[in-house]
Formats: sequence, structure tokens, C-alpha cells
Amino acid sequence: MTLVRRSNNYAPSFPSIFDSFFGRDLMDWNTSNFSETDTTIPAVNVKEDDNKYEIEVAAPGMKKDDFRVKLENDLLTICSERKDEKNEKNENYSRREFSYQSFQRSFNLPEGHILGDKISAKYNDGILHIELPKRDEVKPQPAREIKIS
Repeated sequence: MTLVRRSNNYAPSFPSIFDSFFGRDLMDWNTSNFSETDTTIPAVNVKEDDNKYEIEVAAPGMKKDDFRVKLENDLLTICSERKDEKNEKNENYSRREFSYQSFQRSFNLPEGHILGDKISAKYNDGILHIELPKRDEVKPQPAREIKIS
């Protein structure tokens, strides 16, 4: 016979809320996808191979003109700002809706590893792709045999 614990609660229990809140670092943003203002920050993938680093930012519904990418002293910063305003007037009512969405992510790059003038970025299917080519000096070199004299 197997014992099964059953819960009809649709919300976390009181102790688990406290455990979750007090059991983690309040400034550890790696465990959530929210900023200080409770706005979401797009998910980011960082990949590395022998020749380059790649950063992918998931930002569906945006346009390439909504982004700014800047490199300054081995600090790569990705910013986005988007404003939307709708006005609708009818003889019985008037409606004005507006929204503002922004985020900023910064990444410390390995010092002197990136060819800054060769960085490229493109936005396709809701994902911002940034390619950061490595300098030849930091790329892995093939093994070579050394002759003994």
C-alpha cells in the first residue's frame, strides 16, 4: 500500500510562503524573472563556442527599432523601450489607453576577448540574436607536437 498526500489547496500553504520568502536571497534575481518594479525581464540564453559568444534575448511582439545594443569597456548593454498609445472616441464615450515597457540587461564580457567592431545583432521571430566574435588570441589553438632535439 502506498500513502499519497492530497491537497485541495490552490495556493501555497502559509509555511511554504515564508520558507520561500525567507529561505532565499532577496537580491538573487537568478531565481525569478522580475525586476525591482515587478516588470518582467526577457529570458536570455548565452552560448559559447570556439569562435564566438552568442546572446539570445526572448522578446516577442517587439520590433528591431525597439532595441539598443551598446558595448562600452567590455560591458555589453541591451536596452529596450516601447510606448503604445490608443485613442478611441465615440459619441457616448472616450477611451485612451497607453502602455510603457522597458528593460535593460548588462553583461560583463571577458576582458579583451571580443572583437568589438565585429559584433552583429539581428531580430527575428521574437528573438534578438547578438553575435560577439572572439579575438584570434583567445581562440583555442590546435595541439602541436614539439620535436625533441
